[in-house]
Amino acid sequence: MQVILLQRVAKLGQMGEVVTVKDGFARNFLLPQGKALRANDSNIKSFEAKKAQLEVTNLETKKEAEVVGAQLDGQTFVVIRSASDAGALYGSVTTRDAADAATAGGFTVNRAQVVLDRPIKDLGLHTVSVVLHPEVVSKIVLNVARSVEEAALQASGKSIQALAAEAEAEAEFEIANLFDEMGAAQDGEDLTRD
Repeated sequence: MQVILLQRVAKLGQMGEVVTVKDGFARNFLLPQGKALRANDSNIKSFEAKKAQLEVTNLETKKEAEVVGAQLDGQTFVVIRSASDAGALYGSVTTRDAADAATAGGFTVNRAQVVLDRPIKDLGLHTVSVVLHPEVVSKIVLNVARSVEEAALQASGKSIQALAAEAEAEAEFEIANLFDEMGAAQDGEDLTRD
């Protein structure tokens, strides 16, 4: 199906271009969301009449998005989730969770604007893209932790898994020292009995 793009669509084209797409993509995504019109004679004529107005509207929304994007870019938001001792989450952090965290931080972001490169299934700092406008993308950081204290540790650059490994190694060292001391005490007792 041929459509006229009413705005820039990633990996497809710029506003005003007539492109050929699969019927399902046009019917289920581009047309319902107002991103395109069917490419027929009447729609082409109406698009040409509205083209200047659409370009002005696009520039205004792009400028607004750039202002918000400059403030949003590089922000860190904390997401508290339950996780195992190894750091694996019970579930995953979704686009809705990222949007809710950004909204709680004072920004208006909906889940359709959040793009996850891969599922977030472990504790740590994760970079996420937020598409504020087809031409404006900001990066935010999600600090996924089990508590606010862990989030503060992760923000300072310490890994929860590394801290757990250090604590475990220290505990093993103390246990080994305790057994060495107990063994030395028993050896001393055996010498006095003979």
